[in-house]
Amino acid sequence: MRTFALLSLVAACQTLATPPVTVVKPVTDVVHGETIVDDYRWLEALEADSSEVQVWTSAQNLRTQSLLDGLPCHSTLEQQLAPLMSIGSIGLPKRDGGFAFWTERAGGQNQAVLYVGSDPALTPRGAGAPTGPLRDAKRELLNVNTLDAKGLTSLDWWEPSHDGRLLAFGTSKSGSEMSVLHVLDVATGSWLADEIVGKIDFAGWTPDASAFLYTRLANVADPYSREICWHVLARHPRHDSVLFRQSEPSRVPGAALSRDARWLLIQQSRGWQASDLFVGDLAGWIRMGMPEGGPVLTPIAVDLDANFQPAAIVGDTLFMQTSLDAPKGALYSVDLTAPARANWNLIIPTRESEVLDSVSYAGGVLVAIYARDVVTHIERFSPSGVSLGDIVLPGLGSANAATDEMRTDGFLSYTSFNEPRSIYTIDFRTGASALWARPEVPVDPQSVSVQQVFVASKDGTKIPMFIVHKKGLKPTGSLPTLLYGYGGFNVNLEPYFDPTLFPWLDAGGVYAVANLRGGGEYGERWHRDGMLSKKQNVFDDFYACAQWLTAQKYTDAAHLAIKGGSNGGLLTGVAITQRPELFCAAISAVPLLDMVRFQNFLMAKFWVPEYGSSESAEQFAWIRAYSPYHNVRVGTKYPAVLFTAGENDSRVHPLHARKMAARMQALASNDDAIDPILLWVDRDAGHGQGKPLANRIAEQADQWSFLMWQTGLCDQ
Repeated sequence: MRTFALLSLVAACQTLATPPVTVVKPVTDVVHGETIVDDYRWLEALEADSSEVQVWTSAQNLRTQSLLDGLPCHSTLEQQLAPLMSIGSIGLPKRDGGFAFWTERAGGQNQAVLYVGSDPALTPRGAGAPTGPLRDAKRELLNVNTLDAKGLTSLDWWEPSHDGRLLAFGTSKSGSEMSVLHVLDVATGSWLADEIVGKIDFAGWTPDASAFLYTRLANVADPYSREICWHVLARHPRHDSVLFRQSEPSRVPGAALSRDARWLLIQQSRGWQASDLFVGDLAGWIRMGMPEGGPVLTPIAVDLDANFQPAAIVGDTLFMQTSLDAPKGALYSVDLTAPARANWNLIIPTRESEVLDSVSYAGGVLVAIYARDVVTHIERFSPSGVSLGDIVLPGLGSANAATDEMRTDGFLSYTSFNEPRSIYTIDFRTGASALWARPEVPVDPQSVSVQQVFVASKDGTKIPMFIVHKKGLKPTGSLPTLLYGYGGFNVNLEPYFDPTLFPWLDAGGVYAVANLRGGGEYGERWHRDGMLSKKQNVFDDFYACAQWLTAQKYTDAAHLAIKGGSNGGLLTGVAITQRPELFCAAISAVPLLDMVRFQNFLMAKFWVPEYGSSESAEQFAWIRAYSPYHNVRVGTKYPAVLFTAGENDSRVHPLHARKMAARMQALASNDDAIDPILLWVDRDAGHGQGKPLANRIAEQADQWSFLMWQTGLCDQ
């Protein structure tokens, strides 16, 4: 954490063990007949707009920094975490124009570097070799670490043209996620004059790399102003054609372009449970001179209570993934010249035993990635739906595939709790694979035991949970245990390798991951059972997992901590206010906590289809019942809490963490020196993306030392 040379702040804290004095400025609202008094509305301002908020936040940060830096395990953890977080990494390659493009991050680098190599050089490599394809053909193409001294500029996305001549890429600073689009010449590395601002998402090149499709915010101050645009290279973006505009906050447009640039697909999401899909003849529109308004759009699926996702476009055929009459997913083929529902052909039917997560196309082979009890299963199909057999994975973990619709070979990534993320070359015709790159790690992943259990929730629903610890560790009834969860937005928590876990595991700690309803682990029905009026199911699932860990003698309330971020930060915020007796500590990272007002800030109206909104009387009733900020009780002893936020967060406003910390510090009966309520606001960060290495190490040292302190591991 940064040291603040603001000695005057010390006066704001009677001692660093006690929280700074927070001024109470009551604001009264009447919401659907209920009077709500908000004592800390003034903390909703950003620091740039309020010197009072800035001084208060600095005092909170100074207290948190002093407390955590002073813990006996803090410096040791920093030393342990530095080499673990300096493990190199490599991304899945993309192939275009006879070249391969991939990212690597060497141990000490803040951000990943983009490399280019000749495609024939991509030969398998054995285990234990240095991270990345270190060959003569490899050339550094783009190193964002050179763009600023602090390492705060991140490479958000990148896409080579089909001929491999050009590369479009997006950069942003300080975790803002406000990507700026640039284009460079692959042969020379020179940046072209084309530059487009507005939180850009790239959507596809033309075959000759003369133009591309992208989406942007028309107004960077308005997160609900996304539009789909067509850019002709070397022409100023002010002349770009707008093909589609966002019509309302909860309807978010996205786009895809066929490889031959004939077909434009527009997907309009309606929350995370439903979307619309349209197709337009883009090539015909270009031939007509690109008239204003874009090509005429033909509906493929509109106003249906299901998701529709383009998987691949092959000629005039769209392979479309959907949850329509298939909560666990199915795949259809659609003739784009006659896309009416009556003409759809079912290619891969839904299955009861597993969820169809994604489908891609590899030179005549459909590659289907399934989730079966939260672990990946991959199966290959012909374009007509005939199974071609499974792809054998190294174990029970999570995997992803990189395919090219023009060729049958590609790449596969695989990871698990006891397996670092490794890259394999693969022939999708035969399923044969070979290791291409695996990072060397300064720990023994095989020293870790991984177990999956199924826990009965309050209503009897079976909730999967992974339990990770050192091999040979026996339950004692008081093992320090960290329970992690998310439970929302159709997100799956799959097995993954996290090197920062090893100091915790080596010290005798247990790590548990709960796969709660609201996620997508068992399909759309599982998701919907944890959203809107059923959100309480998510919290009940979490408590059931906590109680199972206690009943099975892994731990007890004095040694059980919880952690979650974003929607998971809401989860932990609800858990400590609804069931404080179950836990000794909690980390609530970049959280939503004032659920009565959340929809008024940044891009939060996107999330109304998931949570509801207090603007509706019916929805206010269920939101008010669990909103953490409104359920802090006077004189209650809560678990120790570390709230974190990013001042540059473009998703979740830091007001949530600030207001909740102030309210709990004022009302809780906690001992400020033993089980404090702490706040840390990172001035150089957003929602978590793009942080330089030193900041990530400091953040992890803070969080793990806090957890070890509260669970009794810090002084061992």
